[in-house]
Amino acid sequence: MKVLYAIQATGNGHISRASEIIPLLKKKCEVDILISGTEAEVNLDHEIKYRTKGLCYVFGKKGGVDIYKTFKKMNSKRFLKEIKNVPVEDYDLVINDFEPVTAWACKRKNVPCIGMSHQYGAVHKNAPRPDKYDPLAWLILKKYAPCNYNVGFHFKSYGNDVFTPVIRKEIRNAEIKNLGHYTVYLPAYDEKKLIKFLSTFKDIQWHIFSKHTKKSFTEKNCIIKPISGAEFAESFTTCEGILCGAGFETPAEALYMGKKLMVIPMKNQFEQHLNAAGAKELGVPVIKSLKKKHIAKVENWLYCGAPVKVDYKDETEKIIDIVLTHPSLDKTIKPSTTIIEKRRQPAGIFASILNFLF
Repeated sequence: MKVLYAIQATGNGHISRASEIIPLLKKKCEVDILISGTEAEVNLDHEIKYRTKGLCYVFGKKGGVDIYKTFKKMNSKRFLKEIKNVPVEDYDLVINDFEPVTAWACKRKNVPCIGMSHQYGAVHKNAPRPDKYDPLAWLILKKYAPCNYNVGFHFKSYGNDVFTPVIRKEIRNAEIKNLGHYTVYLPAYDEKKLIKFLSTFKDIQWHIFSKHTKKSFTEKNCIIKPISGAEFAESFTTCEGILCGAGFETPAEALYMGKKLMVIPMKNQFEQHLNAAGAKELGVPVIKSLKKKHIAKVENWLYCGAPVKVDYKDETEKIIDIVLTHPSLDKTIKPSTTIIEKRRQPAGIFASILNFLF
């Protein structure tokens, strides 16, 4: 079987998960890799055959997605061209980790496409929901990368098609220690904001990993470092706790290692609020921002909090076998007619939204 594995690279979690999945896939079939997006800081140690820009968001510096820069980077004309040109028809199956170009190309060209992503787990009918519902964001998550069938990941299983997280071997095999420091990964905040808030807790040593700095430096009780896989892994596996965004892979790995965990979902990023709802259900403390009114909650977590116990078995190969042998691969998929297929389509931001919704 010839498989195209398409990976969204707007964050590090997709790449981390792919690093575990690709070697197992290569044992079972012929695999090519496509990467879409430009926001990941970690590299994938496998040959990448195709690169697309796709659609992605841009991190801000005040706790959320920078809406202006995100919309400015959108180019629906280029996106539609990528959909048209990506050769999904050369493959028996596309395995899709929330990657929009190949998902829409498969829909247009009648090629089997199976989703294998956390996002499907987050929108699963049994998964927790945040207090504030955003119907447009929900619709976008559902339509962003449409597939014929989906397998999802979440902090716990919410159905037969939702599994617990894929944990990297580096984490499963790591020597876990507690050297007393706290590791911070909040890419939507700049280091000035982080130092101002975290230095309030004067007897805590903070290791802050920032995408907004290129040099390491120390200020007060905060050590600030640029993103580095090796240094982050060292700090992560030896910390007492981690303060991070409400992504998926980093919180999941923190839970697996038995670290104290607190999450802050990014503003304007509904998926992170879905993740935060799932983490909160497990007993993980969640705060909305780094404002003074949340100091007491952080203080309670630092001095009275405890790790949440989980049991994340290694089911990666089992999940891959489910995908590669799924009954949908034997069915003829009815060609779809979507706005993407219309030749006389206006370029610009409204075209992107129309492609999302239909």
